[in-house]
Amino acid sequence: MNEAPQIPDDAGRLPDGLALAIGTSGSTGRPKLAMLTGDALRASADSTHERLGGRGQWLLAMPAHHIAGIQVLVRSLVAGTTPVAMDLEGGFTADAFVRASTEIASAARAYTALVPTQLVRLLARTDGREALTRYAAVLVGGAATPSGVLAEARNAGVRVVTTYGMSETAGGCVYDGRPLDVSLVQLEDGGRIELGGATLAGGYLDEPALSATAFVVDDSARRWFRTDDVGHFDPEGALIVDGRIDDLINTGGLTVAPRLVEEALAQLDIVAEAVVVASPDPEWGQVVSAAIVVTAGSSPPTLDDVRDRLRGILPSHALPRRLVTLPELPLRGPGKHDRAAVRRHFNRDG
Repeated sequence: MNEAPQIPDDAGRLPDGLALAIGTSGSTGRPKLAMLTGDALRASADSTHERLGGRGQWLLAMPAHHIAGIQVLVRSLVAGTTPVAMDLEGGFTADAFVRASTEIASAARAYTALVPTQLVRLLARTDGREALTRYAAVLVGGAATPSGVLAEARNAGVRVVTTYGMSETAGGCVYDGRPLDVSLVQLEDGGRIELGGATLAGGYLDEPALSATAFVVDDSARRWFRTDDVGHFDPEGALIVDGRIDDLINTGGLTVAPRLVEEALAQLDIVAEAVVVASPDPEWGQVVSAAIVVTAGSSPPTLDDVRDRLRGILPSHALPRRLVTLPELPLRGPGKHDRAAVRRHFNRDG
């Protein structure tokens, strides 16, 4: 388990207008404290409301110590509305979400923010789908959302808006592949995603060397945050996030983005959820390894079954070579899949 970052006695020079220092997810290495100013938080909130169609009342459906939860509270302050906080004792449940949704003022323009796992659980229930349609927009971020889940939500009349961002950008700053009006996106050679604009953190608390590496200034004096993600732009110019650099799989000298395999697996009617990771292999160096949760009423497939179904959808080098069926996928933080735990499973059982 990652240890919480310690606030130093001597924090050194702080950015003007510092409002909070919030922990990063710490998905790799130790967590850091991103320093966010009031201006950055306000710019994010205002631009979000502008993109969504106006201010409204928010439902807080995740812990408030994560940036997505903090932003629900900031948006509520900026909008002058009272947020409804879900009962998260014991974790997120569809029942609690449905109950909390009834507390939104009947005349209010309502919003909420979820992670993909929460959305999947709500879509699995009739009352969950009905509750989701109460909202003028449902932001979904923190992890990649399978295209099939997005299609199911939209077919049910839910206005789902995918978001991409992190603590260092005051939360989501790219909505449905397009940056907010106060944000910027560019790609380095090799596809590393850089984010810029008014929502950037002032650096990491008491981490000047790390801040100088992660936050860079270009020749035009624009400041950028170098993410650990890779991506590309689709033909319409929307950003597609392919995954974390550290998660890319090098198998037999060819690179595989786990998200592309996960998307293909999600198209199979027998797969409810999937996480794809690299596991070591003496012949290939690494192999594509998939952990899946099967849909209700389906029998666990064999590896050969899955590979046969994916032929023609994925190139041969991207087909899974290892497969495990789990009752549920391990999670960390506010509903993100715990890839490290999945990798440990394969290393232990393989």
